[in-house]
Amino acid sequence: MPSADRRAEATWEGDLLKGSGKLDFISSGAASSLDITWASRVETADGRTSPEELLAAAHASCYAMAFSNILAKGGTPAERLHVTAVVSVNPKEGGGIQVTDSKLTVRGTVPGIDDAAFKDAAAKGEAGCPISNAIRGSVAISLDASLE
Repeated sequence: MPSADRRAEATWEGDLLKGSGKLDFISSGAASSLDITWASRVETADGRTSPEELLAAAHASCYAMAFSNILAKGGTPAERLHVTAVVSVNPKEGGGIQVTDSKLTVRGTVPGIDDAAFKDAAAKGEAGCPISNAIRGSVAISLDASLE
């Protein structure tokens, strides 16, 4: 498998609390000029995104792909996987904030598999997810998996 680099850029103007910025996905062009602010991180999003929401999106999509691969290789490809990732930010000892948790929830439609086998494959998918592996050790990852 070839290696891949992906690029995003952020521009920020002003101080942390009153400033604002823009985020652009340079490699794909899939999103451009996404608004980012401090308030979108710790208060209300109001149509803006945050690094934590982007991490949740990365974790959900990465996990869905990794899990679907485990199921297919096991001979029981998924018809549908619905993955939700909730990334939590909490105060950091000594000041500031930190990402503390990423909670993955997956509901799936997978013919020919029982709930126990689904849960086992789900755990293997999490263990093979590159985003899980990037954050493991500094962010608590939980997984709730069940068939629909």
